Amino acid sequence: MDLTLASLAAQSYPGHLMEVVVVDDGSEPALVLPPIRPENTRLVTAPAHGWGPGHAVQAGVEATEAPVVMRLDADMVADREHVEAHLRWHHLADYLAVTGRVVFTDAPDTGLTATGMRDRVEDGSAADFLGPGNTMEWVSEVLESTDGLRTAGHRAWEVFTGATASVRRELFESAGGMDPAMAMGEDSELGYRLSQRGAVFVPEPVAVGWHLGCPTTERRGAAAVRFGRPFKENRIPRQGSRRDSPRRTWQVPFVDVVVDTVGRRFDDVSETVDALLGGDTADIRVRLVGEWGRVTPGRHGTVDDPAVDVRLVHENYRCEPRVEFVESEPAPDPDVPFRLMVSPGSLSRPGAVRALTGAADREGAGLVLLRSAGRGRGEALRLERTAAFARARHLGAGAGERDALVAQLWGLHLMDRDEVLIAHGESGERPPKDWHKKMLKAERNEERWRMEAERWERRIRALTGGRLSRLLLAVRRG
Repeated sequence: MDLTLASLAAQSYPGHLMEVVVVDDGSEPALVLPPIRPENTRLVTAPAHGWGPGHAVQAGVEATEAPVVMRLDADMVADREHVEAHLRWHHLADYLAVTGRVVFTDAPDTGLTATGMRDRVEDGSAADFLGPGNTMEWVSEVLESTDGLRTAGHRAWEVFTGATASVRRELFESAGGMDPAMAMGEDSELGYRLSQRGAVFVPEPVAVGWHLGCPTTERRGAAAVRFGRPFKENRIPRQGSRRDSPRRTWQVPFVDVVVDTVGRRFDDVSETVDALLGGDTADIRVRLVGEWGRVTPGRHGTVDDPAVDVRLVHENYRCEPRVEFVESEPAPDPDVPFRLMVSPGSLSRPGAVRALTGAADREGAGLVLLRSAGRGRGEALRLERTAAFARARHLGAGAGERDALVAQLWGLHLMDRDEVLIAHGESGERPPKDWHKKMLKAERNEERWRMEAERWERRIRALTGGRLSRLLLAVRRG
């Protein structure tokens, strides 16, 4: 902490515009501010009801009202222009998530006093003393392969690391702040939620910071991944390991499905909803919009009840944990990657959700529609990327303008109806696109095993003088 504060005391960014909050998260002995520190530095104690980095950062943010929130690990040394490089971006736009360039030194003990570190940072010689160090290889590979995240699309959040990161306070708060329940991986989880609110991620190479020593996630990689996996998977539908276990229900679903049942027949609604629930993408949440106030207790009609279809739909799905009943179209859940609008009577294929979301990610699209589909109730399926529409709303687009802006910023992708929907009279299964290749492979295997069987028959006849061959032939004929 002492060297971190010393480096912050030597920043090119004006000291009177910067407030530094140091959070003591149960340190023993308790932290004491060193004499060399920025002019506006405060020490706060994290509330006793929690612990961990997420809990501490949240406590620090709540202790200040600064318009930009910047997190810096207590074992980081910031180069002279570090803070300035971050803040330049936040003067340009209010929906940016900026990360600095983290360099790992070999050992936490630099041999420098706080005074020496401040002087080194101030005269620009810190790099000469701390050395080139190492960066996280996987982060460097992502940045290089995506032209500095320009082509990263929906995966840009994955390199959001908390050692040096900054966002505008409004964006931080709209995302819900840090999750105090995350004892590890809290920065990645926040990055995901920021992306869902439409954030643009900016890697700033000028904002160099030296991490004194190797972090736990690097020193104990496998153990760190094992510990963080269930916490991340429950909260981040984009977590790669979670996509390998599709038959699960999670805290945050992968897709929100909205079905408007008002005035629709039970048969049409159930046919559509059952097809979705029985599809090969299990982590969905189905929200049924309906007149559920008509489902009243007490005496009522049966087959001639005016509300019979409403009652049947309610009874059919009231015990299904993935189904919710809502009175009006719900606002998009910002944590869920996709929202799928479905018209009752549209029977989807088992792989419909996977096909739609896969096309959206493959094409980088913010909106996926079916070809020749109309608008309103005539639109059988409509898939919206939550992050794309969140950014469009943030940029001030009204309801009638959002589709066009999303198409401009992210792209619009059209799919053929038979890729997603089952035509009348069809079965739910479709032959795979490579069916001919698979058939030829099966025929080759059949020929290979037939020749193998004949080879063994010849060998058996040679070994037994033909005595067992007649028995084998009899068994085969039988």
